[in-house]
Amino acid sequence: MATDGGGAIEHWTTGVAVGRVPGPSAVWLVRHGESMANVADARAQRAGAGRLDLDVRDPDVALSETGRGQAEALGRWLGKLPADERPTAVLSSPFERALRTALLAAGPLGLPVRTDERLRERDFGSFDGMTGVGIRKQYPDEAGRRDLLGKFYYRPPGGESWADVALRVRSLLATGALRHDGERLMLVAHQAVIMVFRYVLEELTEQELLAVDRKEQVANASVTRYETGADGALELVAFNAVDHLVGAEDVTEEPDAAQHA
Repeated sequence: MATDGGGAIEHWTTGVAVGRVPGPSAVWLVRHGESMANVADARAQRAGAGRLDLDVRDPDVALSETGRGQAEALGRWLGKLPADERPTAVLSSPFERALRTALLAAGPLGLPVRTDERLRERDFGSFDGMTGVGIRKQYPDEAGRRDLLGKFYYRPPGGESWADVALRVRSLLATGALRHDGERLMLVAHQAVIMVFRYVLEELTEQELLAVDRKEQVANASVTRYETGADGALELVAFNAVDHLVGAEDVTEEPDAAQHA
């Protein structure tokens, strides 16, 4: 077991649901802090480049200095919440930028951080590390297919669609919730994953989800929060909240690489 920022890393091995499916009393969805890929993507967009200037694989992309500050600001804010409002369990994508965010944010809470690969970034396949400009130039036929199928169902060559990500999310909610029945669970993940959680938890249609996506980008280190309502179901009470960053760290919302495609 390793530690960083006060949090321990453990891997979550899920079980199989039997009988009543339990679940957390609250779910907090946190996007990772600004990453070096976000910085490289913004630079590539300004230059009209076809590919990001990165020399590491996607799972190993680190937080930027701003991203670390955002994660630390999130941790300070969480540490100041009343004990009966704070997360009681933390689960993270195993990707470096998400896991580092989780460890830094969970440190003030004294909570271990467990990883689950179902929270990982959407796989962009052949488009990994490319911008929309590069994709349309190198893969014009695929760009046309994407326009035809739409953002939710289009699957890049060798990659995943948002619908594929939804299968991961449903699996985690169906089986992973066993371990956190009644807890306030904080999940640290990625932009597309958080949007798909909204699709699943709120039973949105494809059109409703994409309308939300067009209106608002998920900010780095933002918090989307669900609480149990009177009927026992999880209800959205905050989306893309960044109050904990304003005045402490820059608010950034650069989409993940290839999201422009």
